Amino acid sequence: MKNFIRTLIFSFIIILGFQSVSAQNDLGNDPEKCKINLSIFYEYAKAQNYDAAYEPWLWCMDNCPKGSKNLYTQGLKIAEYRLSKATPAEKQKAVSLLKRVYDQRIVQYPDNLGKVYSDYAEFWQENGGTKDEVFALLEKAFNLDPSGMGIKTIYQYFQEVTDRNKESNVQKIFDTYDDVVEAVEQKITSYTQTKEALYAIVSSGKELSDKDKAKLNAAEVNSDALETITGGLDNILGEVATCERLIPLYNQTFDANKTDAKWLKRAASRLNAKGCTGDPLFTKLVEALYLADPSPEAAVLAARLALNKKDEAKAMHFFKEAVDQENDAYKKAGHLFTIAQILRQMDRKQEARDYAYRALSFRPNMGEAYLLISGLYADSANACGDDELSKRAVYLAAADKAKKAKAVDPSKADRANKYINSYMASAPTKKNIFIANLTSGSPFKIRCWINETVILP
Repeated sequence: MKNFIRTLIFSFIIILGFQSVSAQNDLGNDPEKCKINLSIFYEYAKAQNYDAAYEPWLWCMDNCPKGSKNLYTQGLKIAEYRLSKATPAEKQKAVSLLKRVYDQRIVQYPDNLGKVYSDYAEFWQENGGTKDEVFALLEKAFNLDPSGMGIKTIYQYFQEVTDRNKESNVQKIFDTYDDVVEAVEQKITSYTQTKEALYAIVSSGKELSDKDKAKLNAAEVNSDALETITGGLDNILGEVATCERLIPLYNQTFDANKTDAKWLKRAASRLNAKGCTGDPLFTKLVEALYLADPSPEAAVLAARLALNKKDEAKAMHFFKEAVDQENDAYKKAGHLFTIAQILRQMDRKQEARDYAYRALSFRPNMGEAYLLISGLYADSANACGDDELSKRAVYLAAADKAKKAKAVDPSKADRANKYINSYMASAPTKKNIFIANLTSGSPFKIRCWINETVILP
């Protein structure tokens, strides 16, 4: 037992020794001076005293470049400050310093490189980089982590890929578009989940912290920007992605890819998005995808195919299959909401409402689902009332659901307000209430499939 304890202690000492050597290696040949200068520069940089931070920071960049990631996160701010203050004679030196921060950061801390190369490209474009040099940085960012790229740079990259390949390699454009859109959708989903989590706090009556308010604002601004850029990407692609180009291209490569689920999914999704679903190729792609990978995504495309063939029962079967297979709550809510939309188009209002509520059970702050229910109610005003008051009361229920959409998802406020104003203009008047021998503020039961109680205004 004593020998075991001695061995354990000896091993622990050896591990500590290795850690000490490793830390010294990170802190260069003069670890004590490095620690001191790292601390001095960081405190000055945090206080935005970049002039005082410069000398100790530069010493650390030269002597202990792996001493801390702050050398690069705060170092960028120091170098950008010096560039902003540089005279024309000093500008080239300041630009070189900023390039050094990016280059050294990539070597010493090679993480989050999608963002790093993306920021580098944006800086270099504004400070003398050639078109090819900037594109090379954007390509590195895209190949390493497209989801880490900035909104502006991801759009710029796709535009450049399109310009360089539209006459020679259209497939390259399509493949890049798919990767870009997947990255953008990941970002949008992440921001939406952030918004909905914070909206849930607000709708519960609690106050957001300043940090959460800033996070919510960033999520709202960035998700709006990403929605805009998605439209821009589609506009760029629209120049080359026509049915006349897509169908021959995918027909030529179908046999070579008919078991490749990723290729099949992208090809089928592209034809669906561009309205090329009437061609027999779309059927071939969807059927092959369903065989290769009977995933929720494949089931959704199979449902779309069934809808194109006016086979609503089969479409509903596949949509329900997608719901059953899906493990991601966010995506499951999306599938359920799609079913609700289809049922509404089929004029199956009560079932549509049921599926909208099922979607809300997975995403309680899905304002779009409440707006759909609101619209369903408004569409039923004449059918669910047998006199003027009961018909007008249906609009109160519709307005209530629009108010709920606005409460749980403030990003839908503009649309919700339009619904509310429209529906309240058709709500029961004082005269209607008086004639019915009722009083304002009293409950009123709406019959029909709606079966809800509203408060008379």
